[in-house]
Amino acid sequence: MRPFALERYFARYEFNTRYLLCASDPETMPVRELLAYEPGAAERLAELRLGYVESRGGAALRSAIASLYERCGADSVLAHSGAEEAIFVFMNAALRRGDHAIVQFPAYQSHYSVAESIGVEVSRWQSDLAGEGSPDIDELERLVRPQTRAIVLTTPNNPTGYAFDRPQMERIVAVARRHGLWLLGDEVYRGTEREAETIPAVADWYERGVSLAGLSKAHGLAGLRIGWSCTRDGALYERMAAFKDYLSICNSAPSEFLAELALRHNAALIGRVRAITTQNLPQLDDFFARRSQFFAWRRPRAGTTGFPRYLAGSSETFCARAVREAGVLLLPSSAFDAGDEHIRFGYGRSDLPGALATLDAFIDSETVS
Repeated sequence: MRPFALERYFARYEFNTRYLLCASDPETMPVRELLAYEPGAAERLAELRLGYVESRGGAALRSAIASLYERCGADSVLAHSGAEEAIFVFMNAALRRGDHAIVQFPAYQSHYSVAESIGVEVSRWQSDLAGEGSPDIDELERLVRPQTRAIVLTTPNNPTGYAFDRPQMERIVAVARRHGLWLLGDEVYRGTEREAETIPAVADWYERGVSLAGLSKAHGLAGLRIGWSCTRDGALYERMAAFKDYLSICNSAPSEFLAELALRHNAALIGRVRAITTQNLPQLDDFFARRSQFFAWRRPRAGTTGFPRYLAGSSETFCARAVREAGVLLLPSSAFDAGDEHIRFGYGRSDLPGALATLDAFIDSETVS
């Protein structure tokens, strides 16, 4: 596989830069805050045996995950070491050399690079970056070929923040069903909808649908490294479970314990992240209103990221100078294979006011110079 551009970019800066104004994962919490949701949880964690857990995820964890879905039981859930593993497993279990897949774009690079690495041809289903970020639903049908085996989408989307509505998803499912395609829905931001409607998960909607999610984004618990996939197709589930044996085999026992606890308080944790993003968005609106000569901003209706267009030249050059000279990390669209005109901003962290003030000062210094 070719290098993962976004992750290589973060590897250079993530742990030695003051402000991560491009982060897609929201504000985290210390372990003690999570344990405080249940009396006695800290004592139970202290007594936990540090052995292997079930390769498919513990029964209690899978049941807790299944409670998030309408038509999927615990036997439909496969727990993973992060959502990244779930993507890798699906691509290798569902696709083979010579197949064709359609991927909503821009996207997390795993959605297309993993498939390409095993000999799958990928068509990019382009989003309208000049609008709200929706791809053309009519175009989806035109992209289908005899060799097409899967459609891959992200809703709510990273980096645009766009979320499909119910009529759009009905049409997407109709295309997938008509052609007998797998439909992978990356739903790691599901629950972060604000103005957008929260629609059923792909695995609930469609018999060949696969929902992928985890605790890193909507819940703000990236350090647990717990993700999952959910599908009602038993044969695909078994292939994915068998492939996972060559990767993590099983998750960390403490992570599964904490993940199960978190999911028992699902609404509270998602509500916490939504409160942060709701508080931060007006500050972003004000920033982009002041800086309209530099950025074309469309307020995202869901998620924790936005993808404004940069109007003053190369977004890659601007981001490089911002991190080097001001200590503010922004993500250029080149890290998404999406040209050099957009920048990903993240607004799920509590230090956003300080980050914006520092970026403001940097832009002023650039303007003066």
